[in-house]
Amino acid sequence: MAFRILRIDIFGRGNQICGQIAKWFFICDKVYLIDNLSRFKQAIVMEEKNRKKALSALKRKIGAALVQTGEKELYAASFDNARLSFLPEAVILSRCEEDVGAVLRLANRHGVPVTPRGGGTATTGAASPVRGGWVLDLSHWRSVKIDAESGIATVQPGARIATIQRAAEKRGWFYPPDPSSIKYATIGGTIATNAGGMRGAKYGVTRDYILGLEGFLPTGEKVRWGAGLKKFASGYNIRDLWIGSEGTLGVITKAHLKLIPKPQTRWTCLAAFKNENEALRAARQLLRVPLMPAILEFLDRLTVQCLESYTGKAVFPKAPNTSLLLIELDGHPAQIADEKEIIRGWANKQASKYKEASSEEESESLWAARRTCSQAMFQLGDTKLNEDVVVPIKSYIPLINYTLKLKRDFGLATPTFGHLADGNFHVHIMFNREDKKQARQAEKAIQSLMEKVVALGGAITGEHGIGLAKTPFLRLQHTKAEIDTMKAIKQTLDPNNILNPGKIFNPYQVWKKEPEKVRLPWDHKARLKRRT
Repeated sequence: MAFRILRIDIFGRGNQICGQIAKWFFICDKVYLIDNLSRFKQAIVMEEKNRKKALSALKRKIGAALVQTGEKELYAASFDNARLSFLPEAVILSRCEEDVGAVLRLANRHGVPVTPRGGGTATTGAASPVRGGWVLDLSHWRSVKIDAESGIATVQPGARIATIQRAAEKRGWFYPPDPSSIKYATIGGTIATNAGGMRGAKYGVTRDYILGLEGFLPTGEKVRWGAGLKKFASGYNIRDLWIGSEGTLGVITKAHLKLIPKPQTRWTCLAAFKNENEALRAARQLLRVPLMPAILEFLDRLTVQCLESYTGKAVFPKAPNTSLLLIELDGHPAQIADEKEIIRGWANKQASKYKEASSEEESESLWAARRTCSQAMFQLGDTKLNEDVVVPIKSYIPLINYTLKLKRDFGLATPTFGHLADGNFHVHIMFNREDKKQARQAEKAIQSLMEKVVALGGAITGEHGIGLAKTPFLRLQHTKAEIDTMKAIKQTLDPNNILNPGKIFNPYQVWKKEPEKVRLPWDHKARLKRRT
């Protein structure tokens, strides 16, 4: 039986805590008491021998060239966009499906954790190897095949979303899910987190476009869930169980995606309001028409202030300190023409200022405001806790008012923007990490926010998943019976708990771990200049 040492940066925090930590260790993720330090050291030695044996067996099985153990490679695979680093022991660049199965079978035999990895754009630490072990990197599996006759794309897990979208659009088709990091996010990762994006209300999220998945169970057996067919009703729907499971229930090696006809045209406008409540009331009136924009984005006043200060340019020069709604329509030109008139009439009655794009270039200019939001917030603090909460439409105003209350109660900035058409708000708690008082206040504020979201009938995450970042709040959202059911599924499919362990169920306070100070490829250029 393999030992799995409790990895809470034991050696990175200094010897002063070793006496306490040394009392506990894992055997297959069950915690046991060690009554003396010598037994703890013995466990470490046994673990190290086992890991070396497993690594040697891995190299013999798939070839040493595919197993990276260099310092640079291990560090690059130790964190995702949450920037929480946990060093693995090896990064595996598998060539084929047979390699994936072999890796998982060896991992089970030796009790080695395996963390699947795509582009590393996850925001919750879902791709961080928190228990060490091996990182199974599938980002180089990038094949994209479009069946233009059936409107189906067959893709490998490392294919990037932007690549899939371009390939589909060249054949007259459309893949709608649009996470903000589409140039870097991979389809495997977005399936694992059931990623959404700004078009979610009209077009749905990743789950709505998955026809079939192929891959491996945590124990190494090859499986197929669904198929490249528009209909499939054979057996239990394990396909949807894998979607959103964050790499804890299986490794995806191929996906069949449903495509829809490409919209013929799009149209964008921007409306300003005196405050958040006016903007939210106006949005609710628009949705009651009923009219479903492809995109309906909300920016509160603090967010707008940040982006205007950051860029040195007012969005509406004659209307300072406003809240904004960014609206985009897409579809058939005749439909767009009718909906334009509805929005113009609505804006004349509701908005204090309004402008619309008459060209693709002007549309991009309006979008610049929304795209600048995230990096502009770092003027308010060097650290942010970004929560992608969801509330029903009746709770829009109570939620935004509560974010303003948090700002008053805890003395921290809470800039908020979000996808109004589906109620997905991104609430940010900004603070300076070196300021211990602010850090404590941020911890209290985020707990208070999550409790309020659940009380409003909402969800603690809409498109980022649980990973590490949301683990402290899982029990606010789910009952013991619900969590026990999830754990039972995990135990059944992954009896040795080797696949992405430590995620979802084990509470981890990410705000207490220092994030890595690194620049990632998807960081906005303007923000990078501010960091240097």
